[in-house]
Amino acid sequence: MSQIYQVIAPHRTNYPKPIQLTQGQTVLLGRMDDDPEGWKNWRYCWTIDRTMEGWVPEQIIQKNGAEGIITEDYCANELHVNEGDIVELFRELNDWGWCRRNEEEEMGWIPMRNLRLGT
Repeated sequence: MSQIYQVIAPHRTNYPKPIQLTQGQTVLLGRMDDDPEGWKNWRYCWTIDRTMEGWVPEQIIQKNGAEGIITEDYCANELHVNEGDIVELFRELNDWGWCRRNEEEEMGWIPMRNLRLGT
């Protein structure tokens, strides 16, 4: 079930080419996020052919040494939003929300700290 949120702080992605993974895909495991922002349970990964890379939620990785198997389809796309935008939240994971802005087609992640429940 989705919920409506208002954006209370703008967000812009630092990753213009988000990693996209499918269930069952193998990835190379990198470091856990240890940045001062404190994003817990995010791991940096690469596709086996190293054509894509990005942050992946730890919860969807079945680890096997230096590699991992992705347990569900995943896209790291982040939405560009401005203060006052209205978004529909479909999933919350590791302090990020998977959202769609104003009933547009594009979906992506927004930090939950940039959102307020209701309009």
